[in-house]
Amino acid sequence: MGFKKPTEVSVDYLKNAPVPSHGKKYSVVTHGYVLDRTKELLQDHNFNIKNEVYRANINANVAQGVLYLEHENAFCDTGMMFGWTNSYDKSVRFQCAIGAYVMVCSNLMVSGEISYGRKHIGSALHDIDLNIEYQIKNAYDIFDNINQDKMNLEKTQISFQEQCALAGMLYIEKEIINNQQLNIIKQEMNNPSYDYNVDPDSAWSFYNHVTHSLKSCHPKQWMRKSKDFHKFMTTKYLNKGPKHKSDVVDLSEFGL
Repeated sequence: MGFKKPTEVSVDYLKNAPVPSHGKKYSVVTHGYVLDRTKELLQDHNFNIKNEVYRANINANVAQGVLYLEHENAFCDTGMMFGWTNSYDKSVRFQCAIGAYVMVCSNLMVSGEISYGRKHIGSALHDIDLNIEYQIKNAYDIFDNINQDKMNLEKTQISFQEQCALAGMLYIEKEIINNQQLNIIKQEMNNPSYDYNVDPDSAWSFYNHVTHSLKSCHPKQWMRKSKDFHKFMTTKYLNKGPKHKSDVVDLSEFGL
């Protein structure tokens, strides 16, 4: 099985992928270990897995997992997820995070701290266990905070013109999206693929257009870019974090 672009893969594909040797200075943490340990720790904390989706590039040098969770605090249109990224080629350290997903479209939301396992040396497995467990132990607080952001974004109005300016900023200045994703956002703004049950001129509507485009991210980038975008939106519109001049869209510059 070979492919150049990251694509959806099976658990067996990840577990059977060839594991490289980088010498004594770098101990590879297998995708199989991450898969099994994540499920064990979720079960230990009474989380049930509704669905699981995995993506990887050729030979699974970089892999991504998203586990959709059942939980007692679920909202009517968002659910909890646990995501992770792992690599064999040293291009990215192990990462994991509790986040949220929009049920109608599976758009993902990642906010706050992403747990980073340190470089794969020595006690790497122990460190990864601690990172996974930290996220799971704080899952409800993290999820509630994300949903509060979501509800506040629903109440925030931003015009079509400002959405256009934001998309340009995310592409040119922030480099959170690429040209392919910019085109996806344009298409979604003009003809959304999903009904988000919200005013099209809301920050939440625009948020979903962007997170829909981020589904095309490479596995090693998706978590960081999702987090960076969430921080961008909450800093600008919800006053979470310091505002910099470059974060403010002055529509007068666009003749609006």
